Parts: sequence; structure tokens; C-alpha cells
Amino acid sequence: MSDLTFVQTEHAPAAIGPYSQAVVTGDWVFCSGQIALDPATGQMVGDDAAAQAEQVLGNLAHVLDAAGSSLAAVVKTTIFLADMSDFVAVNEVYARHFGTHRPARATVAVAALPKAAAVEIECVARIER
Repeated sequence: MSDLTFVQTEHAPAAIGPYSQAVVTGDWVFCSGQIALDPATGQMVGDDAAAQAEQVLGNLAHVLDAAGSSLAAVVKTTIFLADMSDFVAVNEVYARHFGTHRPARATVAVAALPKAAAVEIECVARIER
């Protein structure tokens, strides 16, 4: 018997490939990277990295909620930026969403992201009980 639960919520964009929005195993949630897609239309939201980061973190919050978790239970994030000059702007949005909670984090510059996104964020969180 598999101890994996595959998470799917209509409040976040559907996967654009052969993967799940998140996978739960034991007390852990592993969220796939989110880009700034509007869940209703599938279209990119935001003209800059900061606006996209707002949508990305909202999408992640919805996936975490569907998995029984939240941004407050995130232990690790990875941020992928198409342009490292967006680091400060994305960091400000990130700080606003996480408040005083400070998960471990890596930020990586990449050559390109799906749908020409400026930012993608993935995370690992604990289930909240």
C-alpha cells in the first residue's frame, strides 16, 4: 500500500505536466513549483516579478491548505528566478507572506521558466494537526 497522497485543488493552477500540485507522505507536504498562473484561466498574472510572486505565493498557500498545511508550516523553499536582479522585489513579497516565520531557503537563477515566468517557488512543509 502506498503512503502517498496526491493533492489537487481547483484553487491553484492545474499541473501543466505529468506531476501533482503536491504529494503528502507521513507528516510532510512536498509542493511542486508554482508559477503565476491564474487557476481559473490558466493565464500568467503580473507584469513583473513582484506581482508574479504575489500570485505564486497565493497559489502555494492554496495547495498547502488542500494538503492540511499552511505557509506557517513551511520548513524549506526554493525560489527560481529568471533574472537575479528581481531578488530584492521578490524578497519583499516573500517576507510579507511569511511574516516572522523564516523557513530555510535557496534562491537560484535559471535560464528560463515555464510560460516565460519570472519566478517559480516550491516548498516542503509539515502537516498541521
